[in-house]
Amino acid sequence: MNLTRILVVASNVFREVIRDRVLYLIGFFAIALIGASVLLPEVSGGSGDKIILDLGLAAISLLGLAIAIFIGTGLISKEIEKRTVYVMIAKPISRAEFIMGKHWGLSAVLVVLVSAMMVIYLGVLTFRQVAYPLDSLLWAALFQILELSLIAAVALLFGVFTNSLLAMLLTVAVYLTGHFSRDLLSLGKLAKDASLQTITETLYLILPDLARLDLKNQAVYGMSLLPSPLELVENFAYGVIYIALLLAIATFIFSRRQF
Repeated sequence: MNLTRILVVASNVFREVIRDRVLYLIGFFAIALIGASVLLPEVSGGSGDKIILDLGLAAISLLGLAIAIFIGTGLISKEIEKRTVYVMIAKPISRAEFIMGKHWGLSAVLVVLVSAMMVIYLGVLTFRQVAYPLDSLLWAALFQILELSLIAAVALLFGVFTNSLLAMLLTVAVYLTGHFSRDLLSLGKLAKDASLQTITETLYLILPDLARLDLKNQAVYGMSLLPSPLELVENFAYGVIYIALLLAIATFIFSRRQF
């Protein structure tokens, strides 16, 4: 596997996505957050600060998710549909390098997007004199990037073997189920049906446990309260390993496709 070829693919993806979409999203986020920070204190009484803290992180998560899903599902599926994939395959690049380059490029976009929105978010909080736990927010942003990178890997995987629309729907389903997988497991344990318990346990093992990577509530409502350092390391490693497995599966499927 050649690192240079992976970086070439990644840089092409990065330039294309940054130029076409991300700058507009950052501008929209800045305008919306500034407007909310002005209006919310007037209508929310004494809870305005918490609402602004929560709203800002939720907006970062939502906009990042939109990029991860809408761009990620089309990175490969659209090239297959438009037959431009033939050009890439004809070059001296392996399919594993092609998949990894696509994911690295989109992940770099997500890093820039989340980082830029966090700078704006913290700037607005500081200007409005809203108290915030900086360490907790930065940890939440780091794990948000990891979660979005994982969702991007899911989107790439589905984009390898299905069309863009279906890949989007499947990725959204994985995202939603991943955030409620622990609840499904608890529901299965409460049920008396052994088959239902088996199904929920299987889903929990297969689907990503995205609650591990979601620190927004701890950052906003728990202030400086975060998981222990060991738990943070374990959860981060969980996300990285899951991404590697998704990319390996995507590469395996892509390598079996005939073009």
